[in-house]
Amino acid sequence: MDFRSRSNQPQPARPAGQAARQSYEENTNNGNSNGNGSMHMNTPRPDNKRLLMIAGVALVVIVLLVFGLLFAKNKFMGVENEIKKDKFQAVFLTNGQVYFCKLAQIEHGYAKCQNIYYLQVQQAVQPADSKDKKDEQPQVSLTKLGNELHGPEDSMYIARDQILFWENLKDDGKVAQAIKEHQTKK
Repeated sequence: MDFRSRSNQPQPARPAGQAARQSYEENTNNGNSNGNGSMHMNTPRPDNKRLLMIAGVALVVIVLLVFGLLFAKNKFMGVENEIKKDKFQAVFLTNGQVYFCKLAQIEHGYAKCQNIYYLQVQQAVQPADSKDKKDEQPQVSLTKLGNELHGPEDSMYIARDQILFWENLKDDGKVAQAIKEHQTKK
């Protein structure tokens, strides 16, 4: 703002054209005139340029983080939408173990299984004759988690990187039918 014209001292008379031009420049440029009557656009000072650059970089980083989080959420949580809550799932682990359970949630790098069953192979205490061994099939049974020596609860958290894959089980499959039979015997 220009306070020269507000002083109590009388101002020298200016020609009408010069006064109008100066008044116009003061209103449009807010005093950003180089003194010779040419107008300049408002250019930010070097400190403002640096601040604008930092703000721009920060904005780009924030936008990238938001998109990254949304992508990660869709990648990991999108799988959870494929879990059929009314069915059992077969969860195949990297160590060869398979669990049949209800997958409850997959988050924070872990999958939560509940109502868990697994296959147990029965081995004979006494080795059979070599002739009988060929015809004998190993006995496989479905076992409910919770009756083991260490007495676990019926829920398990499995590290996501230990899961090779999982599948929804059909109701008419042998494992699903065996689970239903076990549940009706309770």
